[in-house]
Amino acid sequence: MRTKRRVVLSMEQALSMPYATLRLAQLGWRVIRLEATPVGNMLPGDPNRYIGSRVADDDRRSYFIAPNLGKEAIALNLKDRRGQEVLRRLLSSLEVDVFCCNTVPSRYKSLGIDYETLAAAKPDLIWAGISAMGPEYPEAPGYDPVMQAMAGYMEVTGDPEGPPMLTGIPVIDLKAGDEAYASILLAMLERNESGHGKAIHISMLQAAASWLITVLPLIDFGCRPDELGRAGNEHRKFIPTNVYPGRDGFLYLAIGSDVQWQRLTAIPKFASVANEVRTTNEGRHQERQQIHRDMAAVTACWTVDEVLADLRAATIPCTRILDIRQVRELPQLQGKLTITTMPDGRKVHMQPPAVDPPGGGLDMPFPPKYGADTRTVLDEAGYSAAEVDALIGEGVAA
Repeated sequence: MRTKRRVVLSMEQALSMPYATLRLAQLGWRVIRLEATPVGNMLPGDPNRYIGSRVADDDRRSYFIAPNLGKEAIALNLKDRRGQEVLRRLLSSLEVDVFCCNTVPSRYKSLGIDYETLAAAKPDLIWAGISAMGPEYPEAPGYDPVMQAMAGYMEVTGDPEGPPMLTGIPVIDLKAGDEAYASILLAMLERNESGHGKAIHISMLQAAASWLITVLPLIDFGCRPDELGRAGNEHRKFIPTNVYPGRDGFLYLAIGSDVQWQRLTAIPKFASVANEVRTTNEGRHQERQQIHRDMAAVTACWTVDEVLADLRAATIPCTRILDIRQVRELPQLQGKLTITTMPDGRKVHMQPPAVDPPGGGLDMPFPPKYGADTRTVLDEAGYSAAEVDALIGEGVAA
């Protein structure tokens, strides 16, 4: 018996929800992006379409491509009640399993996308929304850098002598997307047993705070102030774990136990950093800064590869610090990168999926232009060509 392909209709923009639905597309699910019709002289659709260098054309630039592989794109005016009627018809006609959105909750009802309204049209619908702080804070916009600042991430990132700092990637957008993805899969399992849909509300702030597992609980444990602040490249607990210089670059090593410390100091190069106090991690805390100076004095005498060879032979976790081009060339990732074909026929590589997809399919269609599938999808929902022309002509669709 052939399994029905799951259908997702997602009113998405920016990164958090597009990342969640990308993961569903990687599973082979059908994902239809829903974007707004043009407003005045503003660029139509998802603002991320116009961010970065022109990769294919004006509305498919570099920042937009990776999260939107394998999707379709339609445009509806949900400020118009006729557009809302079209949306509800799509839910039933296309047998949509999941509706997603990542707009501010204050707009849900006015756009006709609130769970109660859509569930009335499709009772077993799974509804998932990502917002800054959940529907209890309906006006709050959810921007990753602002959420990093609000969730304490900037206070635990960077040099302890420097200012608060953002992480190098939009981790809260991606964390919220992962939570939406996991919650949707759980809701699908529950629906298989109960037959009922559900509403899922993802708070970016709460999702981000759930990752404070190594710092937030320390507040009630009488921690020192430095345990909750920036630690640079060090680990707050395990010593020595840090970046160290070689003669031709930098390496990172991590000592996670006293046994690993013993193996480290058994290497002739590192014998000089050992003493009786440093035998335990607790003792190493007492001489933390001097240990880092002693370690750097050793590693600076050798090339990175010479140091890494000894560390790996002793099974000490370590690596040369790689740039993004070097990461892409790692043998461990060869055959894992997602591939897409540009409109001009060129094959390009994207980031790998988090987990190998079922069937191993890593070749995904290039993202669609704005509104590229509006006619096809409306036709599939039973609208005649004349009706589609009318909807487009009247600004209900684009």
